[in-house]
Amino acid sequence: MKKGFDPEVYLEEQSKYILQRIQDQNAERLYLEFGGKLVQDKHAARVLPGFDENAKIKLLSKMREQTEIIICIYAGAILTNKTRQDFGITYDLECMRLIDMFRSYDLSINSVVITRYEDQPAVNTFINKLERRGIKTYKHYYTKGYPTDVDTICSDQGYGKNPYIEVTKPVVVVNGPGPGSGKLATCLSQLYHEKQRGAKASYAKFETFPIWNLPLKHPVNIAYEAATIDLKDVNQIDYFHLEKYNSPAVNYNRDLEAFPVVKRIIERITGEECEYHSPTDMGVNRAGFAIFDDEACREAGRQEIIRRYLLARVDYKKGVLDEDALQRAKLLMDEVGVSPDDRPVVQKAIDYAEFKRAQSKKYENVIAMAMQLPDGSIITGRSSKRMVAGAALVLNAIKKLSNYPDDILLISPDVIKTMQYLKKHILHREKETLNLEEVLSALTISATINPMASMAMDKLAQLNGCTAHCTAILSDADAQIFHDLGIDATCEPEFASNSLYGI
Repeated sequence: MKKGFDPEVYLEEQSKYILQRIQDQNAERLYLEFGGKLVQDKHAARVLPGFDENAKIKLLSKMREQTEIIICIYAGAILTNKTRQDFGITYDLECMRLIDMFRSYDLSINSVVITRYEDQPAVNTFINKLERRGIKTYKHYYTKGYPTDVDTICSDQGYGKNPYIEVTKPVVVVNGPGPGSGKLATCLSQLYHEKQRGAKASYAKFETFPIWNLPLKHPVNIAYEAATIDLKDVNQIDYFHLEKYNSPAVNYNRDLEAFPVVKRIIERITGEECEYHSPTDMGVNRAGFAIFDDEACREAGRQEIIRRYLLARVDYKKGVLDEDALQRAKLLMDEVGVSPDDRPVVQKAIDYAEFKRAQSKKYENVIAMAMQLPDGSIITGRSSKRMVAGAALVLNAIKKLSNYPDDILLISPDVIKTMQYLKKHILHREKETLNLEEVLSALTISATINPMASMAMDKLAQLNGCTAHCTAILSDADAQIFHDLGIDATCEPEFASNSLYGI
């Protein structure tokens, strides 16, 4: 993918403006609400080619001496086992994963806050897990009167009911797994307590999308809408900003709707006029200033909108997305004038499956997959009794990158037969076909005795950033391995079998 974004400029701009906020507001402490993903922000990397998916945490690492982190998690997300889609793990596990990630960058974890806590047994079990591993936890309660009764909110019956989170550093990053985790409420609760303690603190929001100084209908901004169709986020012109500065800026509906309330609460807490005149003012978002090739980012945005539509079709088929959201994904794709045909691997996978079916009846139920390699060429693979389509595809791709003939065997047939025997006769699995992870394990075994397999295995790293498409819904196990390899894999909304249990 052609680069269009400078990560170094982004890091410099963001860090400079975060520290400038503290100076401008003459505050002892800044509570910085972090929207989006702090680590492995693959959406940003896809729509801003050149963006470092770990840029945000690297930025905080640069500021580690001045920064500590609070992680918020909504109690209801623990009760419902809410899942982070791109990793397939629940929010409580994501919370612990975030802690490990922050620690790996030597960042100080202050605590975990359970928001809207109601003394639920499952939530208490999670708290026990954290505290017995040395992670301090706080319980924040539903804020009485929120959002209209500002007098109650800013009183002992509102934010005053929450315990004060003991912090020591000038920048307090408030993060959490997913939207609705209570990050804003936690920041405002801390502002209330800081004021009660006689300290001056301020609030700002670290944002990436939508990018306020790109056009409203820029594909990168529309791609953000496509990524949040389940939340019904809609990009809008920030009318507060336009009125104050006579200059357009892009924000989204939830921030625009919340701004008057947030502004009133801040003014009631501080007893001063709020320094912010718009939700755009509240944000620290310098991503737009790091774009150096607008057309490259536009094309990346268009591709992401197609990708989100393909994912929405599968989620609808699985029953996790409603029809309105699917239609919205289709409308956004239509709005930028693209279709799945503009993602080259889609039609290639479909055509290859049809070609194999036409060849022979034994391919009647064949599943096919296509991948576009870094040089633009497209490789295909199909399912067989030995392995799933994704595994065949990956083997064919690394053969191509190694300049090996197609008929070269990277894995000994005896290794595959032995693994199939294990699955069927020892583990008593219904299917003996090897999945992608199992085939990669077999490749690793072959690499110990086969130099060609060893050289091909080294090519796996070059698949990072490639796009792929399958004619059937990928299993969770295969989807995870594609994710781990950095391959952006989509699929048709068709199940690989009629089994309801997913065998």
